[in-house]
Parts: sequence; structure tokens; C-alpha cells
Amino acid sequence: MEPVVGSRMQDLTSTDHPGLHRYASPAGWEPLWKELVARTAAQPGMGWVEKGNILVTAGCTGALAATVGAILDPGDEVLLASPYWPLIRGIIQSRGAVPVDVPVMLEGHDADAVVAALEAAITPRTVALYLNSPNNPSGVLLPRDTLAGVAELARRRQLWIFADEVYQHYAYAGPWLPMASLAPERTVATHSFSKAYGHAGNRCGWLVGPQPIVRQARRIATHLVYNPPTAAQAAALAALQGGDAWLATARASYVEEGQRAADALGVTHPQGGTFLFVDVADHLDERGLLGFLEDCVDRGLVLAPGPSFGRHWQTHVRLCFTCEPPDKVRRGVAILAELMGR
Repeated sequence: MEPVVGSRMQDLTSTDHPGLHRYASPAGWEPLWKELVARTAAQPGMGWVEKGNILVTAGCTGALAATVGAILDPGDEVLLASPYWPLIRGIIQSRGAVPVDVPVMLEGHDADAVVAALEAAITPRTVALYLNSPNNPSGVLLPRDTLAGVAELARRRQLWIFADEVYQHYAYAGPWLPMASLAPERTVATHSFSKAYGHAGNRCGWLVGPQPIVRQARRIATHLVYNPPTAAQAAALAALQGGDAWLATARASYVEEGQRAADALGVTHPQGGTFLFVDVADHLDERGLLGFLEDCVDRGLVLAPGPSFGRHWQTHVRLCFTCEPPDKVRRGVAILAELMGR
């Protein structure tokens, strides 16, 4: 979908936005962070948020990189609730820390099972856990009791929670709940205008967390990028202030396309996000997953390989049902369905 009207780069002028081509504060462009503070503090359980709890970043990637730099030391271990967004593994490794896959995000409904699996993976070197809900790539939305169980585990074992919440607006199977509302003292939550408002190329996001961590993350982000593009922040503010109707339309479209694709492939409807994670084990030949992906490419369909999302997913592929207009997505789904014998 096209971005929110008024939030495209070509809509912005320095007349309307004085300082558009100047540096912004490393903490964020003032009109934007004020809007983010107001909106975040209005969420249930988030009334404690003020300026010092928010940092505007170069996308969610920049937010997670600053968070990792603020909290981790070389050799620290981070539990990755798997399957996970692929770049988080490299971000952790770039700090000299060690990612540990824990396969809990394909179903994610049983709170006791999720917590038990995470706890079993904890060692004396474990410092944090990473959680992405709604999940990329599985489409799983963790319910409140699971999030509460993770919060209690983190508190009991003195772990930080890296809550990747870029799909907060696209929870379909139930309400989205901010992790920081359950464990504010232990959570750093990261967000993105890329996913929420179709601003992927603008590279603007934000993080929410305890003020000492946010201060340290700001120091790191300042030395990496100084500040996210000022124009991107102006576009983000325009999206926030004028994007409610756009979000509603996008959400309805994503629900329809996700369910249509799932039905065509014979898999469960996504509970949130913009992806389906499909096990194609029964449709692989002696060439394995690579051969299956080559067959897809030969037909004009590009899918992400499951091992990119964790070592446990050797026979899975990820399909994005929002990356192209619906007619193109449906053609791609039909190709995959044919390869799966449907």
C-alpha cells in the first residue's frame, strides 16, 4: 500500500517543516518524540512513560542495535524465541554476545510450555531474551498469560526482555499487549514506522525502556548515526497524526490476504503480522529445501528459507502476503500451492 497521504517525502517542504534539512536532537525530533510519549503513555499500563523513556532511532534495527550495545557484554547469552527476525542474530553477534535458539514461536499458546522451554535454556551467562509478537515469520501472537509468564521468568531470573513489537498494529487473533506494561523495569521495547505505516525506506523507529538504559542507548546511537533523518521523522509524525484511517484499511487488507493465502496453502490463519511460515517437508525431493526454492524461483516466486529464522526450521519457507499488490501476491500463492500439490 502507498504510505499515508502527507507522509511521503515529496509531500515535505522546509517551509512547512523548518529545519527539515538540519540535524535533529540525538534523542529525536521534538515534535515526534512528544507525540510518541503521549501515545505510548496512553496505552494500558504505560502511564509511566515520559521523555526520558523514549529514543527515536534509525528504524527498529537501529533501536535493537542500540539496546544490545547498552546492555550486553561480549560472551553474554541471549535467548532467541524462535523462529525469529533474522537480523537479530547478527546484531547480537556483532556485540560479541551469543544467541541461543529456543523454538517456542511456532505455536506459542501454552504459557507453561513457553516459559519452561525458555527457562531450560538459561545458563549462568544468560542476560536477556528476545521476543517478537506478533511474530515474523510465524504469525503467532502471544496471549497475555504467556507474556505474563515470560515477565515473571525475567524478573525471577534477572533477565532483560528485548520486545520487538514492530507489528503491534497488526494483531488479528486478539488484542496486542505491550510487554513493558507487564515488566517495565526489565523491558526494552522496539517499534518501527516501516511496518506500521509503510515507511520501510525512511528508516525511522523508536524504543521504549527504563531511563538508564535509554540514556546509554542514546549514547550508542549518537555515535552510530547521530540522529535518524530529520525528514523521515517529519514523515513519521505526519503518519502518526493522519494515519488512523490508513491503518484500518491496511489491517483489513492484510487480514483478507493472509487468510486467503493460508486457505490456499492449507495452513493456519496468521494471528498477526504479514507472513506465513509454511512447512514444505512433504514436498522436498533429494535436493532438499534449496531445490524447492530453486523451483519457486524458476516460476517467478521468491521465498525466504526457514533456516534464516533459526536452526530448527530446515524444511520451512516464509511467504510475505503484503510485499506486492494483492493480485501479484495471489499469483505467488498459487505457484506455491501448486508446488505443494494443492
